[in-house]
Amino acid sequence: MKIIIISNRLPLKIVEEKNEFKLIKSEGGLATGLGSLVTKREKHWLGWPGLHINDDNKKAEIDNQMEDLNFHPVYLTPSQIKNYYEGYSNSTIWPLCHYFYSYMGSNNSYWEAYKEVNALFCEAALKIIEPGDIVWIQDYQLMLLPAMIREKIQDVSIGYFHHIPFPSYEMFRVLPERAEILKGLLGADLVAFHTYDYMRHFVSAVYRVLGHECVLDEIQLEDRIVEVDAFPMGINYNLFHDAILRPEVQEKAKQLREGFGSNKLILSVDRLDYSKGIIQRLKGFIKFLKHNPQYHGKVSLVMIVVPSRDTVDTYAKLKTRINEFIGGINGKYSTLSWTPVYYFYRAFSFEELTAMYHLADIALVTPLRDGMNLVAKEYIAAKRDKPGVLILSEMAGAVIELSDAIIVNPNNTKEIEDGIIEALEMPVNKQLVKLKKLQEIVSTQTVEQWASDFISELKTIKDHNNDRYAKVIDNNQVEIIQNSYKNASKRLIIFDYDGTLSPFYKDPTEAYPREDLLKLLAKLSDDPKNKVIINSGRNSETLDKWFGELNIGLAAEHGVYYKENGVWHSNLQEIVWDDEVMNILKHTTKKTPYSKIEEKKTALVWHYRAVDTWLADLRVNQLIKELINPCSRLNLQIMRGNKVIEIKSSDYNKGSETLRLMSQDKYDFIMAIGDDTTDEDMFAVLPSDSVTIKVGRISDIAKYNLPAQSLVTPFLKRITGA
Repeated sequence: MKIIIISNRLPLKIVEEKNEFKLIKSEGGLATGLGSLVTKREKHWLGWPGLHINDDNKKAEIDNQMEDLNFHPVYLTPSQIKNYYEGYSNSTIWPLCHYFYSYMGSNNSYWEAYKEVNALFCEAALKIIEPGDIVWIQDYQLMLLPAMIREKIQDVSIGYFHHIPFPSYEMFRVLPERAEILKGLLGADLVAFHTYDYMRHFVSAVYRVLGHECVLDEIQLEDRIVEVDAFPMGINYNLFHDAILRPEVQEKAKQLREGFGSNKLILSVDRLDYSKGIIQRLKGFIKFLKHNPQYHGKVSLVMIVVPSRDTVDTYAKLKTRINEFIGGINGKYSTLSWTPVYYFYRAFSFEELTAMYHLADIALVTPLRDGMNLVAKEYIAAKRDKPGVLILSEMAGAVIELSDAIIVNPNNTKEIEDGIIEALEMPVNKQLVKLKKLQEIVSTQTVEQWASDFISELKTIKDHNNDRYAKVIDNNQVEIIQNSYKNASKRLIIFDYDGTLSPFYKDPTEAYPREDLLKLLAKLSDDPKNKVIINSGRNSETLDKWFGELNIGLAAEHGVYYKENGVWHSNLQEIVWDDEVMNILKHTTKKTPYSKIEEKKTALVWHYRAVDTWLADLRVNQLIKELINPCSRLNLQIMRGNKVIEIKSSDYNKGSETLRLMSQDKYDFIMAIGDDTTDEDMFAVLPSDSVTIKVGRISDIAKYNLPAQSLVTPFLKRITGA
């Protein structure tokens, strides 16, 4: 069995020397982390090799070299690179996820190319995937791929990691293809992000766009559970921490120090991108110079900008603005002996970069949005025991872990100015204390640990899904239940109604039984061997209106009322509701659009099925908190059901009604089906040989599971022959 990593780019560089291609493996963070995984599985990597090759012979030459490395290339045409990579991935998804809506470009050719290339990756992946393999898909270029692979092969664990921010629903909803993107991601067993904020945004989007709820960190689909979690990515800590011990890095640090002189150095390292906040950073530095002349000649900003997409108009304009700002600063403030801003528009080698990290007194890391930002972590590691201060944007994912940095709003240039002053004036002993705390975090949550944690969680999810779905009724179990049903001489069959025999509706009055269900219940009840009961939370009037003509038993308001031989009986006197309890419910309903109160004879129900999920969670917690004291005084139970809060007597429930039914006769076949937490009381009191079936979420108490309400009627028809 294998671990197959799928990313847009393979972790290598292809260079041509003397008409021969040579592969150079990348030492980037992702490649290092995945390469360090301790596993008995083979590790394979699938992705685009980074160049277009027309010559089939040269492709074969590259393929042979890659095969030795367990690399599998996916070749893209120039048109696909333009529309899939530069187009949909980087002109639509990238600005959307970084909250630059005005920079979004979208057209149908972008989307068509995105689908086409994801399908191309799927086709290539299926050639090497075997049952039992683990597939780990990386990032926003391949968000359709999890579902594509899932559709073709079932017995495989699929993980997806989103390396950039996931935007709030209000931003994500503008994407025309939002539903297709989310469905694609839900093909994975584990969808993960750097931080819980991104995780929260994703869960919110899934609920609002697709209607799937996330309970704790799980989204239940019809056939499996998808887990959503956060795994903050780290760096190869030892590589950066020990870099200055290497002679070549020490020599580079010496050269750089001689070049910069004795000035305090503020380091800025970014790829050219509008999300990095480079202009705002320069504006903050201008304010610092303007308001703090005492630092002139003593502090310099070293700005390293790595070229990226500078032929694209947006990026070319950004580069021009950076040039203009730096020219303006140096033109106004520089002297013969002092340069305020040292500007490098090029990539630094590892030796240069780590030497620069070690030298810099301050790292100024202020992206407007960033999934994680590993520069901040690299700086912390490379300092070793040399003092230094990190100024970090509150919009970077790394801020969740690196709280001992100076945290600033990257849009507030005054905060950037103040952060620089605070860093310059921080005592050395305080710098070292903070640095040590930061290093403890960065050295623990390394890229190796990140990769190991993700794969470990993915394996756990598969085990959990296997355990959970062992309860899902399959053809073999249907036959077993069917035989028990046929061979029985006296049967007790108990149904919940809403969410079991009927789907849920935002308006509960719309959940009346359709003709097909009434015919099925009539056929079941016509069999003299059967005693059929609907054990519901609904009131007696509604149940009588819907089912009064059928020869079945009815139990209303969770067993407080029951109907036998055409007559309703009551276990409890009608409750006169306390004004305090009613006023709390009315006040909450007034503040919660689309919620409603249902007043029964022995229960009060607050319905919130149509309420926005975020507001519903807030109001439910507020309501329960307010109800606890008055309900305790009145000996009333607060029960949380499926999109309802019910206030009722604690003396009766679906379990007490089930016990009453069983006391009337001896049955050699008992079956109970329900979907709610209230049905757990019913399952709990039944004999161990009963057929207990939970609809929807899997129950620890029920013996079997039907993942969706739509499966209930077909199941009943099959086992009863109805």
